[in-house]
Amino acid sequence: QVQLVESGGGLVQAGGSLRLSCAISGRTFITYDMGWYRQAPGKEREFVAAISWSGGRTTYSDSVKGRFTISRDNAKNTISLQMNSLKPEDTAIYYCNVGPRDNTFLSWGQGTQVTVSS
Repeated sequence: QVQLVESGGGLVQAGGSLRLSCAISGRTFITYDMGWYRQAPGKEREFVAAISWSGGRTTYSDSVKGRFTISRDNAKNTISLQMNSLKPEDTAIYYCNVGPRDNTFLSWGQGTQVTVSS
């Protein structure tokens, strides 16, 4: 019934920018906090950023603070992640899902690959 579809990933050079999008299909209204997560090869999935339903509160992991910006458009059921000053260590598959404070997750999507070259 609910599907999360991430897009916008690609290959960029260090210092470059990329904008990711997450489309929520199968449901017209989402009241959860929503967030972005990422998983690099050989590592566990980690939290990146979250945003409240109203968009008034945002939270970022220490590793991306000052470089990434999360936003949402509830009318379109989309969540975005603007990534600036990208570093090779940002290389990972990026996923969207419910924010971590709700202790509940939707089925994970396929994610979108972000690769940052040196």
